[in-house]
Amino acid sequence: MELRALRYFVAVADELHFGRAAERLHIAQPAVSRQIAQLERELGVRLLDRSPRRVRLTAAGHRVLAAARDALAAADRVQAAAGVSARTMRIGTAAGFTARLERGIDALREHPSAFGVDVVLVDLPLAARLDTVRRGEIDLALARGVRSAPGLEVLPAWTEELFAVVSAQHPAAGRPVVDLADLAVGDLRIPSRDHGLFLPEALTAAMRKAGVEDRLGCAGGTVQDTIVEVGSNQRSWTVLPADQVAEIRSTRVRAIPITPQTTITGSVVVPVDLPHTCAAAHQAAFGD
Repeated sequence: MELRALRYFVAVADELHFGRAAERLHIAQPAVSRQIAQLERELGVRLLDRSPRRVRLTAAGHRVLAAARDALAAADRVQAAAGVSARTMRIGTAAGFTARLERGIDALREHPSAFGVDVVLVDLPLAARLDTVRRGEIDLALARGVRSAPGLEVLPAWTEELFAVVSAQHPAAGRPVVDLADLAVGDLRIPSRDHGLFLPEALTAAMRKAGVEDRLGCAGGTVQDTIVEVGSNQRSWTVLPADQVAEIRSTRVRAIPITPQTTITGSVVVPVDLPHTCAAAHQAAFGD
């Protein structure tokens, strides 16, 4: 039996409404329903009578509620003694979000309802990031270039300029801006989709027009590996958004604005039925 299930049950018992309980807990309603159903299976009793109009505690639910409050109070005392927060918000992330995460977490913690919430970052490839939000294992995720995802709500929150990243020995390395046509003679290396980004349509069209598509180099790995590869080959180049460029520590590459300027959209991804007020708060926290 998990303390999380008891905490969800107490929230529903207090609110007598699954939606309001989910909003109070800052999670999606299906996650609450699943945890309580699992708790009922483990205990072998029905805790709540549910109907389209109301939720009521059963006789067993009243008995379990008192015990659940005692158990949670005891757990909170143990966590307080250890200096551990009683509530945790899990955020799916990847390389290149550091500054945005720091600003967003600070903004979330300023919200009165988030007082005392601890934040845990879960670094995952993009597909796994979306799947874990869908399964309720993390509360939200940050992603770039994702327009939609089944069972999830994709909330556009910021835009980033895209930069060409080239070796310091590349002929264009000293330029203030670079045209894609000038890069077409080299091999384009794009980080793998799990570690990188979906290129926006405008950039894809511009690359096709410049003949870049026919010179795609070997498939990339992580962003860091791609940067190392570009820095080691003066003919290759890649495309990265501004936040990832800001985290480059290599002295062997240069980041140059692309002309015409191209941007990519970053989004906060949450469960589709997360209460609107929670979703809006997450979107605002990580937005520009």
